Amino acid sequence: MGAVVADDGPSGVKAPDGGWGWAVLFGCFIITGFSYAFPKAVSVFFKELIREFGVGYSDTAWISSILLAMLYGTGPLCSVCVNRFGCRPVMLVGGLFASMGMVIASFCTSIVQIYLTAGVITGLGLALNFQPSLIMLNRYFDKRRPLANGLSAAGSPVFLCALSPLGQILQHEYGWRGGFLILGGMLLNCCVCGALMRPLEPPKKSEATKELDEKKAKKKLLDFSVFKDGGFVIYTLAASIMVLGLFVPPVFVVSYAKDLGYQDTKAAFLLTILGFIDIFARPICGMVAGLKWVRPRCVYLFSFAMIFNGFTDLMGSMSVDYGGLVVFCIFFGISYGMVGALQFEVLMAIVGTQKFSSAIGLVLLAEAMAVLIGPPSAGKLLDATQRYMFVFIIAGIEVTTSALVLALGNFFCIKKKLEEPHTKEEAAEREELNKSEDKTPEDAKVDSIEVEQFLKDEPEKNGEVVTNPETCV
Repeated sequence: MGAVVADDGPSGVKAPDGGWGWAVLFGCFIITGFSYAFPKAVSVFFKELIREFGVGYSDTAWISSILLAMLYGTGPLCSVCVNRFGCRPVMLVGGLFASMGMVIASFCTSIVQIYLTAGVITGLGLALNFQPSLIMLNRYFDKRRPLANGLSAAGSPVFLCALSPLGQILQHEYGWRGGFLILGGMLLNCCVCGALMRPLEPPKKSEATKELDEKKAKKKLLDFSVFKDGGFVIYTLAASIMVLGLFVPPVFVVSYAKDLGYQDTKAAFLLTILGFIDIFARPICGMVAGLKWVRPRCVYLFSFAMIFNGFTDLMGSMSVDYGGLVVFCIFFGISYGMVGALQFEVLMAIVGTQKFSSAIGLVLLAEAMAVLIGPPSAGKLLDATQRYMFVFIIAGIEVTTSALVLALGNFFCIKKKLEEPHTKEEAAEREELNKSEDKTPEDAKVDSIEVEQFLKDEPEKNGEVVTNPETCV
């Protein structure tokens, strides 16, 4: 492995915005689907686990909570691993961890063992896949990045609609142990997605760029300097407040319908409606965010999406029948899809490519705390009041507050433009590189035939992929 080298991506390489990037996008779509849908899909096995181990529903619910906590809480660890080893090796190891956790869980004899295997090990594996996939997507797409983010985010609702019924079929045919074993095998596809993440090849290096690479080698594995960026601080604060209420309505809407006296199948159909709308909302929102006039103002579109989501929660609190809940799920699916498509696009625009690997890890860590607080707090409020209306109202207020924090904070506190493509460090590196190149002696003459032959033998590769044995599988 040699010395520690920060994997910031090749400096000066233009994002291809296509080509192999579509394969990277496909891999990111799969990884996003597994990461967000798997913790929810595992819940179909809870009744079998309760019967086998003699525990309560709250005990089995910890499996999904641990999965989500690992996905969010290990953000800094993933950043360090990516900056140390690169995206592809981390994703390959993560895929093995995710699969191994579910396979071992199929042989467990206690609920605590399932916490450690299906919860901790599989959750860590999914985290080691999710974050690097977003980093690679950010490197391969620039002009089409909003669309790419929208398409990759659509993996979450697609997989949720597919994994939940698949889990029920597996449980019915093979039991929870056979279901866990088969799902563990499916998670090996994360390794295939990791193999798709071929790094971009930098252009031919000069002496000046070699000196810059040596300076990069001294960079920290986790760059805390992102906290000096006011935009990043505002985004992190707003995202943490948003997550407190964002995931509450999908968790309680089915119970809300059952409390109104509707059948289990009819109540569960509400999530199907929500997921179906979400599938189309995310890529459409990505297309809108990529428009020439909208993209520089993407942070305000994100704020609008959060206000829309919060207002939907407030209106949903007034639902008194099944029709009202259906309307709520339709509009919640639209707003939820918009938030999912824009959240990482806005973060990429704020911090830039060079610091994104560290920034996303720190943001996910902050959100992990909110994820652990949000749904349990809503559950306690429901136990105290026995009314779902207050749960939805609190969730709506939290999401709306986060939108105001983000919009007002950027409007009054941030002066720089989000569409600025390069960070200060990148600008300094380019300026130093230009100075080095300007020092070329005037009397240096090269025969035109030799120049032509050199260009034929060494074409400049900008945005192409590396195919050397060290990086290919």
